[in-house]
Amino acid sequence: MSAPDEIWDAIVIGSGFGGSINALRLAEAGRSVLVLERGRRYRPGEFPRDVRKVDNLLWRYPKHSASTGLYDVRFHSGIGTVAAAGVGGGSLIYANIHYRPNASVFDDPRWPTGIDASSLEPYYRRVAEKLGVSPFPAGEFLPKRDIFRKTAEALGREPFDVPQAVSWNEVQGAAKAGRRPCQRVAECEFGCNFGSKNSLDFNYLAEAEALGAVVEPERQVSHIEPDAEFYRVHYRDIIGEETRTARARRVVVAAGTLGTVELLLRSRDLHKTLPRLPATLGHGYSGNGDFLGSIQNIDRDIEPWGGPDVTTIAWYHDRLPGFVLAAPTFNQEVMEVLASLGQGAPPALLKPLAPLLWKALPWLLPLAFKSGLLSKPLRLPGPNAGPAERMTNLFAIGSDDAQGRMHLRNGALDIDWDYTKSNSALIARQEQAMRDFAEKYGGTYAPIATYALFRKILTVHNLGGCHIADAPERGVVDTDGQVFGHRGLYVADGSVIPTAIGSHPVMTIAALAERIAERVVASYGSTRKPAPAAAGTTELRL
Repeated sequence: MSAPDEIWDAIVIGSGFGGSINALRLAEAGRSVLVLERGRRYRPGEFPRDVRKVDNLLWRYPKHSASTGLYDVRFHSGIGTVAAAGVGGGSLIYANIHYRPNASVFDDPRWPTGIDASSLEPYYRRVAEKLGVSPFPAGEFLPKRDIFRKTAEALGREPFDVPQAVSWNEVQGAAKAGRRPCQRVAECEFGCNFGSKNSLDFNYLAEAEALGAVVEPERQVSHIEPDAEFYRVHYRDIIGEETRTARARRVVVAAGTLGTVELLLRSRDLHKTLPRLPATLGHGYSGNGDFLGSIQNIDRDIEPWGGPDVTTIAWYHDRLPGFVLAAPTFNQEVMEVLASLGQGAPPALLKPLAPLLWKALPWLLPLAFKSGLLSKPLRLPGPNAGPAERMTNLFAIGSDDAQGRMHLRNGALDIDWDYTKSNSALIARQEQAMRDFAEKYGGTYAPIATYALFRKILTVHNLGGCHIADAPERGVVDTDGQVFGHRGLYVADGSVIPTAIGSHPVMTIAALAERIAERVVASYGSTRKPAPAAAGTTELRL
């Protein structure tokens, strides 16, 4: 006989921005909350640094389905993606950057009436206050920031020192144990081992747990099914492999764009427990116009491993397609490896093999890490390789057309999209901006090697697939974040975004999550009515 279900007021799937925000707001309202997170919990000092230990680095890579690493790297048919696995979700490995997008983003008719920069402003402020965002201190000497600002100004672009969720000189937030202020070592996107990032496990999630919310790490949800007035969530213990279920009248799916869409597609198309999910599910995926490049052989030492990964952006939203440009850098060890790889076009003999190599990357990348190939600089540096202290990465984030299609292929999520063809104007403009910066830096420019060989981008900003909309034929969730035709089932993460944001998207994802959380809490009404215990239920959590 299987164990009886636990019953909760709300089950939240995922602990990134959407999940953590909803967990806190529900807990503040006195609701019992279960948060299911597929990844493990990290404390300061526990983030992986040895890339040869691939099980600690990567999530579920081929032939290692039990691996529970920090990075979920996938190579889909049309695009490469990176996401996080861990308590705190993407906040563990993002660049901490929080600012409002260009208001014109909301002029796109795919956004429903009533959601725009003005209506989201109270939620933007709420997020900024909770995360304690502020720019890198203006008075500190930081060569990589100075050269970026001067170059942007010389090119007639407005440089902007972005607010960041970082404790620069004094730890902020309720959870301070084991944390230190920012050490200026450019490891933001590797998981901060000093606890300097104001990631969600130190604020929203910590406060939710203090109010009674229960966070269960290493729990993988397989599907959701209706059960009378409840939803039953099916999940398993990743370590012990035990299968479990729990029930709630409200379920908030916030597993990140890839996780949320895959979960809902499985529920509709494989398990067939949610057969009436809208046909638009999986449509309109966006990689947020991410495009990566580099500058090598800069004419001066820019100390790339100082400060946070990113300090400043330059705006290119004066005309369409718009974007922003940043110059992220990492710690010294990583920059030395990247610098040794060099630049330049891939060998001509690899071009005919590109389709096969792309499919092989899920196997080749772990082998490269395990072998130590990417743990130290190459003995024979690539073309245009130069000193690491005279290198920077470039990162353009733009308004792509959001026309990717997410679906299940052989039971796993895949994304079809001829990105390069449908976004050629955006890529051309981004590459020209990068060449202009490289010229001013006195260095050489090249796009990321994966683009040069495969003509596919690699994105860290997955959006769309569960669009927020005025009607089911236009999206998956209504303007409250509730799935059309499914009372009590909500989505609150990047998957609800109906267009590219054209800049760092996390502030808008978080603001929308705050807005949705407000609606989820309000859906209970003013009178609290405990859920009745089902037959055989031994525990009722109220």
